[in-house]
Amino acid sequence: MRYWQTGDHGVAGINGREAVLDILLELEKQTEYSNVLIAAVLDKYDYLDGREKAFIKRVSEGTIERRLRLDYVLDQYSKTPVIKMKPMIREILRMSVYQLLFMDHIPDAAVCNEAVKLAKKRGFQPLQGYVNGVLRNIARGREQIAYPDREKAPEAYLSVCDSMPLWLVEHFRDAYGMDACEKILTALLERQPVCLRLKEGMTKGERERLFAAWEAAGVTVREHPYHPCAVTVQGAEGIRRLAGYTEGLFTVQDASSILAVEAAGIRFGDTVIDVCAAPGGKALHAAQKAGKDGTVIACDVSSHKTDKIEENRRRLGAENVSVLVQDARLRNDSLLGRADVLLADVPCSGLGVIGHKQDIKYRVTRESLAEIQTLQKEIITNVIDYIKPGGTLLYSTCTMNPGENEEMAAWICETFDFERASMEEWLPDALKDEAKSGMLQLLPGVHETDGFFMTRLIRMK
Repeated sequence: MRYWQTGDHGVAGINGREAVLDILLELEKQTEYSNVLIAAVLDKYDYLDGREKAFIKRVSEGTIERRLRLDYVLDQYSKTPVIKMKPMIREILRMSVYQLLFMDHIPDAAVCNEAVKLAKKRGFQPLQGYVNGVLRNIARGREQIAYPDREKAPEAYLSVCDSMPLWLVEHFRDAYGMDACEKILTALLERQPVCLRLKEGMTKGERERLFAAWEAAGVTVREHPYHPCAVTVQGAEGIRRLAGYTEGLFTVQDASSILAVEAAGIRFGDTVIDVCAAPGGKALHAAQKAGKDGTVIACDVSSHKTDKIEENRRRLGAENVSVLVQDARLRNDSLLGRADVLLADVPCSGLGVIGHKQDIKYRVTRESLAEIQTLQKEIITNVIDYIKPGGTLLYSTCTMNPGENEEMAAWICETFDFERASMEEWLPDALKDEAKSGMLQLLPGVHETDGFFMTRLIRMK
């Protein structure tokens, strides 16, 4: 079956393009993030052919991440501005223009015809001619689309062509420079492989057999350069289906998160408290570092979140981890003075994981960047006394924003008598120089990770 045929009848009566349309319409309500909606649809139609599911995932994700560019093109060819279109027609046009511009293997006629069928099926028969006309004009004129001038207006060009709100382009430029900004924007549009952390202590033979089983299932495996237990996989139908999942031989964890646990300098026998632990990647990694004589207390705000930690704890066989429902904004006196190491991967704006959650860039605002810092300070204030004198705070976020990162590190040191400590001892050679200051900002496109910040702080008294 070719991808473009999914619009005709799909598999078992399921229309692939209708599934995409429903995802996009639901996303307009902003009740859930795109990665969650797409995963739910793919789980619901898990019985579909792999190519069918790949089509749904590709068009959904692509339409979302390229939205600004698609709208820019539509506004050049439609008399009705995108912002004034009926939601149903707007999403049909967006997903169709994405196919025209970014999926060369689908015939233009098929894209246009299926869009017209969708409009009719969803009750917009009077607009079939409009939909057909706009899409055919774009198909004919796509080589002549006038984008902003890259030399005269580089920020506007990047905003449109990389589908990033202009204010965020300016934010990344101001924070990291134009060269890094361009690399970040390019990387955030690239297909992101899944990073896994392998169980420590596996022999070379065990690893090779595991990789061979994955490759036999059509999965591409690559060892990550930043950590010996980190690998990336592409082409997996589902992580839970990979050999070794049930046996606890690996867990999903980005290399940046792996490095944060390493940078904390956890020693055998330490007590580690993770105050925002779900789904448990850092806590379970810390458990291996602390060993059988150590203790990890993994906390999160609700049983929904702690259930995920518990599920992974059991699968990985981490007997030295206890799971606790605990709101990090509220102090728990039973935890005071217990932590040799406290992991605080606090809620953040999430700019570093836009590559996985494409709609973050449309939801975040300048105001929300400032507001999230208030929450971060509230959390730190309430958990800081869990740390013993001389103990370590590993503060981290999955974002690229100095206000949530470097400025927060400075605030913690000034407010609570902490000092930054070098992390170079525990990080790979490629990152040692950057980690000497006790802070490390990882940038997609510049580093081989998500966007991520970490700082290692020592309590002086």
